[in-house]
Amino acid sequence: MGYAIFFTKELMNSEKTHVYFVPGLAAGGEIFRNIKLPEKYEIHILEWLIPEKGEQLKAYAERMAKSVKENNAILIGVSFGGVVVQEMNQFLKLKKLIIISSVKTRNELPRRMKIAGFTKAYKLIPTSLVVNAENLTKFSVGPKSKKRLALYQEYLHVRDKQYLDWALEKMVTWNPTKKIDKIVHIHGEKDMVFPIKYIDGCEVIKGGTHIMILNKGKEVSKKLLEVFEQ
Repeated sequence: MGYAIFFTKELMNSEKTHVYFVPGLAAGGEIFRNIKLPEKYEIHILEWLIPEKGEQLKAYAERMAKSVKENNAILIGVSFGGVVVQEMNQFLKLKKLIIISSVKTRNELPRRMKIAGFTKAYKLIPTSLVVNAENLTKFSVGPKSKKRLALYQEYLHVRDKQYLDWALEKMVTWNPTKKIDKIVHIHGEKDMVFPIKYIDGCEVIKGGTHIMILNKGKEVSKKLLEVFEQ
């Protein structure tokens, strides 16, 4: 009897599709609290690692990829997490690669980020002073609404200066010019961090902002399920 129960549990687990999520810059896994998927999908949240001194994005992505234990998993990244999952992709055999509120190439970055990367203006951002302030939220989220700022700021848990300095640099200096084949991009119609006018080809969430993973969880969940079944 015990063996039969064990075998049944193992069989049920093997039939599940494993879905891995990577949050946005400085955010914790709680940003996915409103994403609801059927029981056949097993959700895993990957938390940010603290980068090693001078670590390149590729090496960091390889370390993150080691947390994905199954072949044919679905990997999803939000905002800067979307950039990181694209780098992780080269070390994994995935069923699907999905980015939300992010960019697929350097061409989709807004002008201010391109300029910051070119001029190295990101080095002037005093991350040691803003880790607990509204400025970090504005950089990560971009909304003008105080309500939305407060909502997202609650989830900015990764406030290690080494991580923040590293992540800001990697975001604005990310430079691929060709998108990954078969990548799926879900984007908000009203995203202010990565305006949709710069985005080439995506599944659009009507009225979605850069924090739609939180305040439009139902719509994003529905869109994810549509993508999973494609």
